[in-house]
Parts: sequence; C-alpha cells; structure tokens
Amino acid sequence: MRKSILICGIILGSVFTHAQLKTVKKTDNKGYTYEIVENDPSNTRIYTLKNGLKIYLAQLKDEPRIQTHIAVKTGSNNDPEDNTGLAHYLEHMVFKGTSKIGTQNWTVEKPLIQQISDLYEQHKAEKDPAKKIEIYKKIDQVSQEASKYAVANEYDKLISSLGASGTNAHTSLEETIYHNNIPNNELEKWLKVEAERFDELVLRLFHTELEAVYEEFNRSQDNDGRLVFYKMMETLFPKSHYGTQTTIGTSEHLKNPSMVAIHNYFDKYYVASNMAVMLIGDFDFDTAVPMIDKYFGSYATKPAPKQYVAKEDPIKSIVTSEVFSPSSERLQFAYRFNGANSNDVKYVTLIDYILSNSTAGLIDLNINQQQKALGAGSGASFFRDLGMHSFSGTPKQGQSLEEVRDLILGQIENIKQGKFEDWMIEAVVNDLKKSRLQNWENSRALAANLYKSFINETPWANVVGEYDELSKVTKQQLMDFAKKNYNDNYVIVYKRQGENKDLVRVSNPGITPIQLNRDAESQFYKDFMKMETKEIQPVFVDFKKELKESKIKNTTFTSIKNNSNDLSSVYYILDMGSDHNKKLGLAINYLNYLGTSKYSPEALKKEFYKIGVEYNVNSGTDRSFVYLTGLQKNLPEGIKLFEHLLNDALADQQSYKEYVKTILKSRENSKKNKNAIAVALNNYAQYGENNRFRDIISEQELNTINPNELTQIIKEVLNYKHQIFYYGNDEAATKKTLEQYHNFGKGLAYPQKKDYPQPVTDGKVYFAPYDMVQAEINFIARDNKFDKNLLTSSGIFNEYFGGGLSSIVFQEIRESKSLAYSARANYANATKNDLYNYVRANIGTQANKLPQAVEAMNELMNNMPKAPNQFENSKQAALKQIATKRYTKSNIFFYWLSLQDRGLNYDINKDIYTQTSTLTLDQLNDFFNQHIKGQKYNVGLIGNKANLDWPSVQKLGQVKELTLEDLFNY
Repeated sequence: MRKSILICGIILGSVFTHAQLKTVKKTDNKGYTYEIVENDPSNTRIYTLKNGLKIYLAQLKDEPRIQTHIAVKTGSNNDPEDNTGLAHYLEHMVFKGTSKIGTQNWTVEKPLIQQISDLYEQHKAEKDPAKKIEIYKKIDQVSQEASKYAVANEYDKLISSLGASGTNAHTSLEETIYHNNIPNNELEKWLKVEAERFDELVLRLFHTELEAVYEEFNRSQDNDGRLVFYKMMETLFPKSHYGTQTTIGTSEHLKNPSMVAIHNYFDKYYVASNMAVMLIGDFDFDTAVPMIDKYFGSYATKPAPKQYVAKEDPIKSIVTSEVFSPSSERLQFAYRFNGANSNDVKYVTLIDYILSNSTAGLIDLNINQQQKALGAGSGASFFRDLGMHSFSGTPKQGQSLEEVRDLILGQIENIKQGKFEDWMIEAVVNDLKKSRLQNWENSRALAANLYKSFINETPWANVVGEYDELSKVTKQQLMDFAKKNYNDNYVIVYKRQGENKDLVRVSNPGITPIQLNRDAESQFYKDFMKMETKEIQPVFVDFKKELKESKIKNTTFTSIKNNSNDLSSVYYILDMGSDHNKKLGLAINYLNYLGTSKYSPEALKKEFYKIGVEYNVNSGTDRSFVYLTGLQKNLPEGIKLFEHLLNDALADQQSYKEYVKTILKSRENSKKNKNAIAVALNNYAQYGENNRFRDIISEQELNTINPNELTQIIKEVLNYKHQIFYYGNDEAATKKTLEQYHNFGKGLAYPQKKDYPQPVTDGKVYFAPYDMVQAEINFIARDNKFDKNLLTSSGIFNEYFGGGLSSIVFQEIRESKSLAYSARANYANATKNDLYNYVRANIGTQANKLPQAVEAMNELMNNMPKAPNQFENSKQAALKQIATKRYTKSNIFFYWLSLQDRGLNYDINKDIYTQTSTLTLDQLNDFFNQHIKGQKYNVGLIGNKANLDWPSVQKLGQVKELTLEDLFNY
C-alpha cells in the first residue's frame, strides 16, 4: 500500500453512524449469544461471557493454525507515577509461571519470594546508596536460594510443545497484548495454560528479569527514533501520561521497583471484564466458544477497572524542542487531535493520505519526487483519548531543518487551499480498501484491528464501515477542517547532531547466576504432557499441481489462481542483479524520478494512484523483480502504463544531478548511523575488505555518468531472459494484455557475474567506535557449503540452542546471568547451493557486562549443554510446525523459487519431517561438535571504547580498529 506509519498505532474507528452496517445479535448452536456486523468481510463474531470476558473470533482457513491474542485493556498510562515501567515489566513477569507452572516446590518457594518482595520494599524506601547496595546483595542471595525451586522458562516449554510460534507480548500506552500462533488441534491445551497463567501472578526470578528489562532501557537510549518520539510525546502531551510517562519507565524507577505495586496492578487490571481472547484461523466456532468458557469462564466477575483519562489544554503556539545524538539531523513535528472515537479520525486519515501515500501524495510529489529534501513523510496515530498527526523530514546537503519544515508546512497549506485533485479522496479510499483486502487475509493483521477495536472501545461496525464514511467527506469539508486545525498549534522536535548528555550509565549490579533446573518439571507440566491431541498430518507442496506453467512467446509464464479476492499481481523476474551490472540498481532507483514523452514524473505517479495500481522495481545482488499489484479490473491498464514507462523513460540532467546529491547525502548520513555502521562492520567481519557493501560506485563516477546511459539500461533490461509470474483470477485477460504491451525481449544471456570471495574466518576482531550505552558484539564463522543434509540438524539446533525463550543461549545469558537483553546464536544455511553456511552469535548488552557475556557465550559455543527433555520439546515443536505449515497463494511460487536456488526441485520439508522424527540428542551433539565447536570466529564489535574493558576485548583475538572509510569505502 504505502508508507510506514511514523508512530506505532493503528488507525481505527470514529463516531460515524452506519445505517447500512447493522450490528446483529445471534445465538450459536451451543446457545451462546454473539454479535456480528452485517457485510463484514471478516465475518468476525464477538461474544461476551457472563464474567465480562470478550471473545473475538474470525476464520481464515489457509492452514490448520490459529493466531491467538490475549488483550488486556491497560498499559503504561495506568502505571503509578512513582513506578513507571510497571505495566511493561509486569508483561515480562507473566511469562514466569504461577504457583503451579514453573515451580518444583511451591510450599518452599513461596516464602522466599515473599522475603524478596519485603527486601525490595526496604530497598525502595532506603535513601542511603551504600545501604541500598547491601539490601540488593541480600535480594541477590535470597533470589539464588529461591531459584533452586523454580523451573526456568517452563511456560515457554509448555507452549513450544504445542508447536507454537511467535510467542511474545508487547506493552504500549493503553494495551498489553500476548501473542501465540498455535496448531488448531492444540487449542484446548493452549487455553489450559493461558487460563492458568492469567489467573495468578508469581514474581519468580524477578531480579534477573528486571535487569534484562533495564538492558531494554539501555537499548532505547541508543535508539534515535525513541529519543525523538519521547520528546515529541513529552511536548505534545505535557499534562497527561501520554507524555509524562514512557512505557519503558525511568532509570530510577526501574532500579527501585515494588513487587507489592506490581501485584496491586495485576489484581486491578488483569480481570475478565478488562480482557479479551482473540482467535483468528482455522477452527470451529461451536467448539471454540464452550472451550474458552470452560477455562476462562470461571474467572471472577468483577466490574471493569476505571481507566486513566488523558486531558490536555489546547496548544496555542508552536512548541520547539531539540535533542542530540551522533546520527544525522532530522525533524519531526505533530498536531494534536481528539482520540480514536472522534470525528477527527476521518479527516486526519484523509489529509494524511492526500499528503503522503508513497505514490501521489503532495509530500510525495512536491518534495520527494522533486528531491527538494532527502525525504519527508507523515503518519497518524490515535489513542483512546487523544491522537496525533506527525510529520518528519530529513534535509539534503546544505539544507537547514527549518527549510525542510517550511516545505512540509507548504503542503499542508495546499490542503487548506484545495490545491489537490478532486479525484484524490476517492483514490485514497480505494487505496485503503485495497490494503484492507490484503491485510485481512493475514491473521496477525486482522487480529491487530480486532484488539485495537477492543482497546479503544470502538464498535466493530465503525471499523468495518470507516472507509465508506471517508468517501462521504467532501473536498470543502476537508479544507475547512485543515484551516481550523493545522495552524501554529504544533510541537516540533529538531534532532541535531551532537552529544546526548542525558544518557544514563550505571554500574554492573553483579548478579549471581541463578539456577535453571533445566530438566526439572512441575506437576502441572507432567499432567499437561499427558493430555492427548489428534495429530495433524503434514501436507507437502506438489509444485506440478500447484503451479500452472506455459509460454508466451519466448518467455515462461507461471500462474496461480487467486480464489480469495479480486486482487492480482504480475511479476517480471530476472536472475540478474548488481553482481552482473553495478549500475543496474542505480538505474532502477533513478526510474522513480523519471517521466516519459507523454507524462511528467508527477503525472505518471498520479495516473498509477488514480487506477489503484502499485508498481515496484527491486534489484538485488543476483535477482531483480519488477511487479505490479492492484484490482484485476485495473491491472491491464497498469501493465500498459508501466510498460510505457520502461520503454519510454526520459533522462533528465537536472533530476540526475539532484539524485546524485541524494545518494551522497545518504552515504554521509549512514556514516553517522549506528545501525548502518553495524551492518557495514558485520559485512567486513564476515567477508573482509573485498565485500559487496564496500564495492560502490564512487562519487567521481556518479558525477560523470550520463543519465541517458541509465535509461538505456532500463529499456534494455527485459531484453535479457526473464520469467513472468501471475497471481490473480483472470489469467486470460492478463496474458492478452502482456502479449499486446510487454517487451518479451531477445532472451539474451546475462552479463558475466562478479564473484565476491567468502574467505575462511580466522579469529580476527574488528572494532568500530560509536558513542552508545550498550555494546553490540557479533561472532561469525564460515562452515561448509550448502548441504541439504544439514537442514534438519541445523533447524533443531537453532530451536534448541540459539532461538526462543527456552533456548540454551537465552536461558544461560539472559535468564540465569542477566547479562544481556538480546542474546542468540544460529546456524545459517546458505540461500544458494554454491555458497557457504555460517555460524553466528550475537549479544547486545551494557558495556561493563560485555566481558562476562562474551565468556558465557564462548563457553556455550564450545560446550553444548545436554537437556534431554528440552531437546525432545524442540523436536516436537519442529514436527508440529512442519505438520501445520501450508504454503498457499503466491507464497507457493516464491517457495519454489527459493528451493531452485538451493538446487532442489521438491518440497524439502518432506525430508526434514522424516529426519526430525528420528533425530537423537547424540546426533545433535555430533552436529555441534562438527560444525559449531572449535570454530574460529571473526568478531564485529561496536561501542564506546572508553566504556569497554579493552584488555578483555584484546583477549578475543587480534584487534583491528576500523575507520568509517574502512567500513564504507567512501
């Protein structure tokens, strides 16, 4: 569809009246009453149990799995003002079990946890720093004793045994959402676990988890996006918790928690009347509802808690703020509006998309298309009580932030004056409807809409009908709204380059590693594992059956019929990329700024947006994609228009000159960006100096290239052999259009491909300095070339050892020692059969914890702990995931393409499934000894050198400190 929303949040709802969308009450076959909205394409059912628990159910039958969400209508807005961050770290603690889950002996463990709670109250009240340290030492000692009776990560083991994926949760201002994706035959077992964990809170293994949350706080300090966002919220909402509190909390509060306050919060907000269970997937309504009632219906009936209500005074003048960090300059400003259930939503949504829709918005065309700034965009977010419309911009070389601001404000002024096409409102509504067609085929996307409706208390009828209401808004109404609401009443944050003097750095608390009791089991776990479910048999793809292949002239045409909706897509695919022609990517990106003999660049973008067809061209290292997507009825016109662009693109010297300036400024910004530096560093550590990342077109060459050469590359690209893939419901019409307009070319062989070496890793350490709170370290070792026989062992290794909440690495480094928020390891199989596999591990942690974290990781990477029960769980999880995995729709083709890259012509999951069922722990240990243990790892380390224990870094190997020029080659 379009741009990324700048601020997290999904636009939902308003107080529209929907005469044509009635909410109807019905009774199902089991006697339960539910509501539906007439003409709802998702056919969602909404139930309410007697205790107030909401149930949202929608069926998507692409695969035998269910996307589950448990939503709690509370977030950081309800945090006590002296315990900010509480809702978020409570979310972490809900994974720690109950008096039944996660304990070996609750009778002994309970008083120890109470003792820890009492000590934390003393710690919070104590003002003497030295005495606080002594109390914390006692907390650490008692926690060590209590851990003897705990079973670490037992919740995750239970859920993993179901074959679940995506196990996680998130907390925001007004919501806490718990996610799982499960096989549909495991619904009852999932409900049994979830009903138990949300019925009772036990703050088990608290001090290590809280330290992990503090590492998350450190990550946020190193995140420029959050730096700007927090300042924006603080100035936009100066009197309410939207701005006075952050979800992560303050350093002071995180270091001084109250377990009593956490329990009070849980007891108040985690009640049935404030919660919802959401199931989206392949299940039976009449089975699911009684089952949910069986497990959650026994929750006590309590009135829904009173929610915090945000109120603000009007903004009567521009409020300006500045923040500083090492990265490049940019700005963000925002106007405040009423909340998710206000009439403001429909007007702001339309204005947002007319300004910025990634194709033909006023900002898109008048700023980005004309390269008047490096980039600009907008996004809207609506919370329950208030909302915001945010704008961002990045300056080009020699341009001030104030100039970028004025360019964006100029586009808002165009809205007020009606300087946009009359057809734009209809085009925006069609764009939104098309996006919904795509999104509501995805269980997570539909679930997000459902839980936002619940959190914001927006009737589902309003969500379903919101786009029909948008279409009723007139141009004059939009102009009037803009004139009234977009004036000198915004807040603006200038992100300047410089030192962030507000960074909080704290000492390592010196936590004693807790016991994991990896193979211990609670009685709940033992009983749970005895519950039987009917197995689901795997279904493997028969590509000959699923893919319809034919020829159009000299070109292979592959198709899959879309039986779901009227959306269609067509792809032109070339096995050719920047490795074949370094200028191909340059030419393809230049296409965005070009017109033709018939259309100006701006007029061309408008034509595409008017008919609701998106196009994109992407050039990788050895494969390029050209694709169009839209409603089938408009696709032929889109193909005709796009073929016209490819064949008639006109070079423009001035636009190319600005294009080069954009490239050079982006390169300059990358050298100031932590993430870009980390990418460059990891490429250097993996491939050495002669890597693709450094092999760029120089500034001198960029300035001497004739833009006509680039348009010629575009015009000739389809002369090379390529294939076409079509996903839609009218193959005949699409073929006819292609035969009439497509350039099938000459079927030329591809140019000689440049080979980049994959040298043996030899234990070198590469360091890139950057001013940050954390340090990030990556280990990488080259192994053998791709071998399909390693897919099974490596997959189970990744599940058991390096990924997920119950993996060995997570347990040892985060759960036991609290040395990092992020720690993982994996064996990465090559995506091509002539490339090497790699072993990777990474840690992100507070700089003063790095020596301990590295030591722990090195120990694990050379001595794999054997945990038979955990291994068996990993196997069963993998088998159930394969058994319930279904490749459907266009994904079938792209899976087939990825298999071909590996030299395979059948669904390899068939082999993996068979081999996994017989894999033993000893065989996995053999894989570890042959492919993981004893590897010579190259190391990439980024951080503030002054904060690092440099002698410990030098112990890792020969250290080479890299300059930015070394990393980027410019």
